[in-house]
Amino acid sequence: MKLKVIPEDFVVRELARLPVRQKGPYRLYLVEKKGWNTIDLLMRLAKAHNLPYRLFAYGGLKDRHAHTFQYVTVKHAADLTTAEKNFSLRSIGYMDRPMGPDLLEGNEFAITLRALGAAEVSRITRRVDEVRGFGYPNYYDDQRFGSMDRQMGFMAERLLKRHYNGSLQIYLTGIYPEEKKEARERKLFFREHWGDWATCLTRAKTTMENKIFSLLAGKPKAYIEALQMIPREELSLLFSAYQSFLFNELVRRILQDMGLELTAVPGTAGAYLFYRRLERKELAYLRSLSLPLAAGRMEFPDARTERLFAAIMEERGIKGSSFNLRKVRQAFFKSTPRNAVVFPGDFSLQPAEPDDLYPGRQKMRLFFKLPRGSYGTMLIKRLTMP
Repeated sequence: MKLKVIPEDFVVRELARLPVRQKGPYRLYLVEKKGWNTIDLLMRLAKAHNLPYRLFAYGGLKDRHAHTFQYVTVKHAADLTTAEKNFSLRSIGYMDRPMGPDLLEGNEFAITLRALGAAEVSRITRRVDEVRGFGYPNYYDDQRFGSMDRQMGFMAERLLKRHYNGSLQIYLTGIYPEEKKEARERKLFFREHWGDWATCLTRAKTTMENKIFSLLAGKPKAYIEALQMIPREELSLLFSAYQSFLFNELVRRILQDMGLELTAVPGTAGAYLFYRRLERKELAYLRSLSLPLAAGRMEFPDARTERLFAAIMEERGIKGSSFNLRKVRQAFFKSTPRNAVVFPGDFSLQPAEPDDLYPGRQKMRLFFKLPRGSYGTMLIKRLTMP
């Protein structure tokens, strides 16, 4: 099976309830893009129009390996309507507030699975019915964990343990999966010369690298001051990645604690465990189960989930009070509820047909809707698991 061979194989459209006005301080745009992630595109647009990035607001981050449609507001009167080869912006009205995740109801997907053999077609067809009946675990997918360093782990976990030096090291030297060769080599250089700040400064390229290594060259142990320089939005994303990891770990343990028969699919930050079927009581329990994201104050739905989460925290050397960061305060951990399992809406599968890109193989098209924050790629993992 091959996924995302071309951008049109993975089409995502935001579903939103927008308070559109004829006039207002925030101009609303529909952004269509391929080959760009949301933040990189908005940063490019901000630079091109000589506007501060903070004037741009969005509801969700969209992958660059897809053809996506999403809503963005800009707190600026000028019409930034643009059409280029791999992206376009179209002004569609105004709002009295910026775009945000709370305005999103979900996403609509149209996905093409390619290079399928007859056995895969048969298996996927059966599994669509299983997912319709029993849903699938609402894990965060691998793309959420790009900031996790394979050797050093999560920047946020080090910060929660008050390991300020280690936290800063992951921030400045952590290598992302799609990192370009030049950035990868530069970060390896920083890691090799960590502590020799003057030498690190000679290879600094980004604004943050220059700022932080300049600070440390003059004040060698100023790790907290350096961490305080990380932009709020960037730190929020790093915190969210760790919350996502802890959520996934809790879901895994709940499924294991229930004694379900599970199939493991490898993942960047731990295996994804999937069930195929559920008994009626199991289905009722999971369908109603909402879990809190990790923070200082959390409300658990029952004793089981509280016990399992306490075990995770103990294993990782973290306490509830650890989440109250007093020295790095530009972002914070907030506990919001997330459903343990998800059921795709308007879920349909087109019959297999010859694959125009892979002669002798077949392709299938899937159509479905998911609530905000749920991953279409996770559904694909569930449908194509061993």
